[in-house]
Amino acid sequence: MLRKKKYIVRRYEGNPILTGKDFPNDIVTVFNSAVVKQGPKRYTMICRCEDSALGRYMWIADSPDGIHFKPRPAPVAMPKGDPVFDEYCHETWSYWDPRCVKLGRWYYVTHAAHTRHGCALGLFRTDASFDKFEWLGLILPPDNRNGVLFPEKIGGRYVMLHRPNVSGCMDTWIGSSPDLVNWGNHRCLVRKSATGWSYTKIGPGAVPIKTPEGWLCIIHGVRTQCAQHYVYQLGVMLLDLKDPYRVLGVSRRAILQPEEMYELVGQTPSVVFTNAAIPEPDGTVKIYYGGADTVQCLAFAHIKDLIYAAKHE
Repeated sequence: MLRKKKYIVRRYEGNPILTGKDFPNDIVTVFNSAVVKQGPKRYTMICRCEDSALGRYMWIADSPDGIHFKPRPAPVAMPKGDPVFDEYCHETWSYWDPRCVKLGRWYYVTHAAHTRHGCALGLFRTDASFDKFEWLGLILPPDNRNGVLFPEKIGGRYVMLHRPNVSGCMDTWIGSSPDLVNWGNHRCLVRKSATGWSYTKIGPGAVPIKTPEGWLCIIHGVRTQCAQHYVYQLGVMLLDLKDPYRVLGVSRRAILQPEEMYELVGQTPSVVFTNAAIPEPDGTVKIYYGGADTVQCLAFAHIKDLIYAAKHE
């Protein structure tokens, strides 16, 4: 049905908020970063950075307002010497797309891990300083990516969204665990055919936000244009609070799609992709997203508008 154009997501006028030039040494791109809010004036970003040799790094940046971030002097040290990490991963190229949640006193960081067998999902743990990361191992085997933990236990179990990447699946799945390491009860949650804007791929994005109406999830979807050109967009879905295996709604329209030059032009054209969304006390949400796999960007929305889009649009 044809409808009037409506924008419920507003880009930050100072985008991009971080570029490779903001980092020391040979960093050329920064995008698809995790963000947590640790206090009224303390935001911590786990940046996905790459150098000119395609070396990948997790690099912490700090901010007092969630907008202006300052990178630390050096990237996060990886667990070189861990026999399992050394066997399946690599110090500078095998991990990307972090998502971060606080569970108890620890912050847990899921990440994609490019092993020689394909992309797996790994898990780090760190404390509030974000100075040192402890690797807890591979939690899902290849080929899988986009692991997103819920920020609390549900029904006594940890819950995670993920996206298998084999046999043309490209759908959003959900699983649960008693200990964050051993995962089971996997189910297909949303198929890519659910919407027109995600007919090629649909997957998790930011950490789910708990609202009175359900778990609000900002997700990504991909459509294929001519010449096998992918277009990455953002949408929303709503899951039942007590039973996140039950879908309450998925937006039939994208809430953010590539339009600006920093989203259209870069090392991967036509991409907006989120790994983090921070709800604020005034009902707004800061949505952090990568533009064209090159720069880190920020947008704003109201929770009520996102919920309405998931249920009705």
